[in-house]
Amino acid sequence: MIRNVIFDFGAVLVDWNPHYLFDGYFGDAEKATWFLDHICTNEWNRQFDGGKPFAEGIAELKAQFPEWAREIDVYWDEWEKMMGDAIPGMYELVADVKAAGYGVYGLTNWSSETFYRIEKNYPVFALLDGKIVSGDVRLLKPDAAIFRCLLDRYGLKAEESVFIDDTLPNVEGARAAGLAGLPFKNAAQLRKALQEMLPRL
Repeated sequence: MIRNVIFDFGAVLVDWNPHYLFDGYFGDAEKATWFLDHICTNEWNRQFDGGKPFAEGIAELKAQFPEWAREIDVYWDEWEKMMGDAIPGMYELVADVKAAGYGVYGLTNWSSETFYRIEKNYPVFALLDGKIVSGDVRLLKPDAAIFRCLLDRYGLKAEESVFIDDTLPNVEGARAAGLAGLPFKNAAQLRKALQEMLPRL
């Protein structure tokens, strides 16, 4: 029986996209795409999710690409502009799951330095009974260790927990760690899937 529902953050509870910053910065979506594909890449950003300090990663990248130093600084200085709105319908769904008596938790790959800059801007985070931010624990999904970290911290059982993520490898990682896993598309799809698992919802 499922007693706990664990949510990813980016693209599940809130919208994050570097293009929101750099499309406007460059005034050219194609140039922004090139920059994000070749300079400030997803792989480069992932190291911060794992706990590496931004100052260190930025200094390294500027040494590698000095001609892009200003834009690399912008990635940090104006980071909040990468944030979009809350994902439609998700505040209501998390609130309904919580009101039905289930535990609601968060598990995200996110830098500590940036997550806590925006946490209070999104009321959905205040609904959670607990959370693990990868940058705090220096572990990353889909590694089973980060799922065990959350379960151990809050005294949860894997077989009583379901994890929701928009990225399939992370869903598969949860399943490998003994949790149920649901891929996320939108709030309506997720509500229907959860109603099949949670009798009180």
